[in-house]
Amino acid sequence: MAQARISAKAGEGQPAGQLRGRFFRSTSMADCSSRLLQNLDQLELRVEALRDAASAMEQEKETLLEMIHNIQNSQDMRHISEGEREELCLTASRLMGRTLTVEVSVETIRNPQQQESLLHATRMIDEVVNKLLDDLEDSKSRLMSLYGACTSEVPSGPIDQKFQSVVIGCAIEDQKKIKRRLETLLRNIENSEKSIMLLEHPKSTVQQLCNNERD
Repeated sequence: MAQARISAKAGEGQPAGQLRGRFFRSTSMADCSSRLLQNLDQLELRVEALRDAASAMEQEKETLLEMIHNIQNSQDMRHISEGEREELCLTASRLMGRTLTVEVSVETIRNPQQQESLLHATRMIDEVVNKLLDDLEDSKSRLMSLYGACTSEVPSGPIDQKFQSVVIGCAIEDQKKIKRRLETLLRNIENSEKSIMLLEHPKSTVQQLCNNERD
């Protein structure tokens, strides 16, 4: 109220046209600010959509590379002629090369604490990976406990509580990448175990795997 009185006094003695001009300018500035804010809100949605699309492309690239690698190292390659195997390997290598030409990068914004948490989580996973060749079964069990700490589903086994607290401190995008990395590692271990079984017991293992696929 006091401010209104001061404004009224300030306007006393001024021509009506000047007062109207000031009012119109103030209204115009408010409208302009509102339009700019709406534009920025719309652009923010588009920026997030762009990041989501780029992240999806990153995941698709990872998936394609993994699938090509699995074909190159599949047991089916052992059951075809040398000429056919050579032709398929050349095709797979060509696809691998073309996939690698696609460069997609989505940078995650992190504060210092999130950066430290990411480094810590990466070190914990690397420690397990470095012991894979020494003890495959124990490493698989540890990776499963790490994965259980990243999923919202009820885990089938124990959870690494320490790793869980570290992952919680990571940025959301990093949490998703950590989970995807663990999923990939566990799939690769499973494929390796199948390959070992095929080498040791080819006939019975093929029949077992076929039954599992039907189930």
